Amino acid sequence: MKGVDTLVYWTRFNFDGWSVILAATEKGLCYVGLAENSLEQLKDWAKRFDNEGVKEDEAKLEVYSNQLKGYFSGRTNDLLALSLDLKGTPFQLQVWEMLHRIPYGEVVTYSEIAEQIGKASAVRAVASAIGKNPVLIVVPCHRVIAKSGGLSGYRDGKEHKRNLLQLEKSRLISDRTE
Repeated sequence: MKGVDTLVYWTRFNFDGWSVILAATEKGLCYVGLAENSLEQLKDWAKRFDNEGVKEDEAKLEVYSNQLKGYFSGRTNDLLALSLDLKGTPFQLQVWEMLHRIPYGEVVTYSEIAEQIGKASAVRAVASAIGKNPVLIVVPCHRVIAKSGGLSGYRDGKEHKRNLLQLEKSRLISDRTE
């Protein structure tokens, strides 16, 4: 019999023009979505957790929503301390770990990520793994761009990717001028 701890808890919050869906298990954050259909995406994603389903619970997600609000407001750019509960293939987890290391406000290419994991010829596989990143922003796949310098894809839309990169760039400029 499945226990209560197998639930995936979720909440939605709006902050400074951002609409965010968050989900976590008792182990940690497992999903961040920005798209209009993020709740439907979450319900599909949650099937990976062999769980009893998803349950809305704002209080259980408060620590995560507060950290993301801090990110959006510029109070913090460090989301590395958040506990995560990621489900993916060993290859996906390896790629996501590399994403987690990209410094705030910097960008790298898909090719550079492939080289960093020792699979320089696996750029398409790396791009596919990045596209399956369940915790946008926290595992910063928005910081990966095409070799040409273009934005390329983003699970929740290029506009969100552009806005996240702009947010980080403007925060860095603001910090330098203070």
